Amino acid sequence: MDAQRWQRLSPLLDALFDLSPDARTQRLQQLHEEDPALATDLEALIALEEERTDFLAEPLVSSLGGAQPGSEIGPYRLERMLGEGGMGQVWLAARSDGLYQRRVALKLLRPGLTDTNLRLRFTRERQILARLAHPHIARLLDAGVSPDGLPYLALEYVDGEAITDYCRTMDTPLAQRLHMFAQVCDAVSHAHANLIVHRDLKPSNILVTPAGDVRLLDFGIAKLLDTEVPVVEQTRTGMRAFTLHYAAPEQIRGEPVTTMTDVYSLGVVLYELLTDRKPYRLARDSDAAWEEAILVHDAVRPSQTVIRRIENDTTHQDNAADLRRRARMLAGDLDNIVLKALSKKPEQRYPSVEALSLDLRRYEDGRPVLARPQSVGYRVRKYVTRHHWALGTAAVVTAVLAIALSLVTWQAKEALAEAARAQAMQEFMVGLFENAGGAAPGEPMDLRALLRTAEDRDINQPTAQPRTRAELLGLLARLRLGLGDYPEAENLLQRQAVIVDAGDEIPSSLLLESLTLRGRLMSLGGQARNCIDLMDPVLSLAGKEQAQLPPQVSEFYSQLGRCRRAVGERQGAAQMYERSLAIRRQSPADDVGIVENLVDMATLRGDEGKTREALQGLNSAMAHLEREVGGRHRLAIDIQRARCALHRSQGDEGSAERDCRAALSLALQLHGKDHRASIDARRQLAALYVDQGRFAQAQEEFAQTQSWLVARLGQEHREVARNYNSLGVTAWERGDLKAALVALEQAVAIWRKDDDTALLAAGMFNLAMVLHESGEDLRARSLLVEARRLRVERYGADHEIVGDTDRLLGEVQAALGEHDAARTALRSAVRLTANGYGAAHSHTLRAQVSQARLLASEGHTNSLQLLADIGARRSTDGELRKVIWLARAYSAQLRCGSEPEEARAMLDDALAQMQAALPEGGAVMREVSAIHTACAGAPPEAMP
Repeated sequence: MDAQRWQRLSPLLDALFDLSPDARTQRLQQLHEEDPALATDLEALIALEEERTDFLAEPLVSSLGGAQPGSEIGPYRLERMLGEGGMGQVWLAARSDGLYQRRVALKLLRPGLTDTNLRLRFTRERQILARLAHPHIARLLDAGVSPDGLPYLALEYVDGEAITDYCRTMDTPLAQRLHMFAQVCDAVSHAHANLIVHRDLKPSNILVTPAGDVRLLDFGIAKLLDTEVPVVEQTRTGMRAFTLHYAAPEQIRGEPVTTMTDVYSLGVVLYELLTDRKPYRLARDSDAAWEEAILVHDAVRPSQTVIRRIENDTTHQDNAADLRRRARMLAGDLDNIVLKALSKKPEQRYPSVEALSLDLRRYEDGRPVLARPQSVGYRVRKYVTRHHWALGTAAVVTAVLAIALSLVTWQAKEALAEAARAQAMQEFMVGLFENAGGAAPGEPMDLRALLRTAEDRDINQPTAQPRTRAELLGLLARLRLGLGDYPEAENLLQRQAVIVDAGDEIPSSLLLESLTLRGRLMSLGGQARNCIDLMDPVLSLAGKEQAQLPPQVSEFYSQLGRCRRAVGERQGAAQMYERSLAIRRQSPADDVGIVENLVDMATLRGDEGKTREALQGLNSAMAHLEREVGGRHRLAIDIQRARCALHRSQGDEGSAERDCRAALSLALQLHGKDHRASIDARRQLAALYVDQGRFAQAQEEFAQTQSWLVARLGQEHREVARNYNSLGVTAWERGDLKAALVALEQAVAIWRKDDDTALLAAGMFNLAMVLHESGEDLRARSLLVEARRLRVERYGADHEIVGDTDRLLGEVQAALGEHDAARTALRSAVRLTANGYGAAHSHTLRAQVSQARLLASEGHTNSLQLLADIGARRSTDGELRKVIWLARAYSAQLRCGSEPEEARAMLDDALAQMQAALPEGGAVMREVSAIHTACAGAPPEAMP
């Protein structure tokens, strides 16, 4: 079936599937009279659907070709499709010519369409957008034609939600909904002023950005009122150019459209914004029923629709009070405004969008609206509402005096309550430090003993005010978290949760603070999923309170984002970080919070493998911190440690060690040696010692931190597993394979219970590495196959870390005699590491050396030369030197039989260099020594 035929059949087939069997039969009879061949094809397709429900799982027409992710259209590279409609596709794209960096929404005419009307409409949309310049209309940035003749439009990319979805998700107040709708009216009014009718206004074409601003999109079927070119509403039989649910009666009847057509569509959007429902109640959901309702039936009053929601929804009665309040606000003026906009006859609607917007403004200002009969009583009520001060001075004065007296009484009560809270806090803290006076003169105060005294006092002499006690427990919990005393912090937060969850006079600020602390503790304890389950239900409350409680809400968003990142929900984490950053940028004093979010977003890019972008983000965060706060801050430790990890992943040991040492030095100055920040910095620096061959020093650091981690985090925590992994790798480098296997197996066992597949795959890789040297290649191969699957699922099949896995897998397969599989794996390793790390990276050269060794052993002289070329290199980078020494050793090993003296000389030289650079030896030196021993003719039992 050709594409043109399918494009005619597809919408008709969708419509038939939506009909009941009787209605479908009747519609097919009508089509038989209009086009027998068309009806026959449709009946055949319906019969196929009844026989096989998956018959449309494969395309019925050949590919139309065209745009694919990664392809270039003009100066833009396509990233992913954002949407697809009847006439075109919209892609997220970025500039590819290097002139500047910008992401755009690239709109393309659907490939393969030759319909003249569609191309004219696409050209008309470009003309329309070129005439519009408004802050609430997505701008046209560029336009052109691709080399294969495909026209495109580059539009401003709007990262947002449909206006109805946004208001429903954020539970937006009515006043804010009307404010956003006023922005929509302003944008449509601008279009009308430029003689343009949109003709397809609907929520999906009205997006709201995270900052709460509106953007109007998609002028694809808009009409230019100053042109004589006719506009066709129907592109083919059964294919509408407009969206039925938001269409005006004259559009359905095929009559000329005017600006009042957009007024009707705006009325439908306003109805849905106010009620979360559409304006018509249908007995059946079909196109015919919708057309009948739009043409014949009157819309239900918005206030009545909200009341029916209360009556029909018996499962969510908690919202009934809010819905009743909304129904009262809608009754009267707003009901009349909406119904006037939805009038069947254009002349009975508002004469313009400005008139609709002005009537809504009158409602907000308390003035009489034009949509309502202007009776004397109505106008008087409105007048009195606006001028009640002037009309009732005596009554108002009396009311003011009464209110003032009430306020004074209330304020007195509040002042007494606040004074009691302050007194209770003061007495608690004074009593706390009085108990600290028993220490011997000159001896430092034991902070943990002080905290234990405070906690015991709360149990034995709890304050009478629940709010005060909850605040004190939160303060003590934060102190315990800062010291790394996680079990004690958990106990305090559980006691606080009993008070907070009871909801007795507990303000939203304290609730959000409590949940944030509990989420942080769960995240530190490796329970990120529990953290999400705890915090997600309160998202709507946070959204409501973000204007009144920006510090608490921004911290809540940040912590929820970290929990989402911990379980791999990177998109959800980014959304939370962006919300938090948007709030903090509006609070000039919260520079620390801004830096915190910048670090969060940079580390998220590092998780995605975007190392360069992550480093740029971290450098920007450090510059902001030093400029606004100062460099001696706890966040500087996090930034330096994150940079150290990224430099290490790139093989830049010098930069990595510089940042790690700076982080450890600052952590010791700010927190002391027993703080979690200092422990983590020491472990990271110890990992660098392993890379540099300083194994004894690394082993000592890891062993000392292990007891601290187990005592505070428990035996099954992911960070304890990290330390086991580090101990295992260090033991392997030192040649203690038995101890290495024990430690690495413990790490893998803990990570299997966790939900971080990246850590599990890393542990499996390291365990397989030790098993390979131990001669247990079958078990090593099984672990590597599983690790590769996990890494492909997390990072994608073309990621460089998959190439690292393929390299070791190829070596193991070669050891097992599976040479075909080994060649395939090593070929993949070379390709992926070169593409990801670059041609000169140590991991890339390591993969090339392993591949060349296998091929040279099979007689490929070019591979022998490659080994010699890599072995002849010079470098000061630690990891790169190990690769060079291995290349020399493998080259010598292959020449040992034919050129024994030259081979032994090469091995002697390599060992001499390694002994000078790596006095403690290491796995690479053991391998080179074994080759040297074998080449010298020593018996196998003499090999190390």
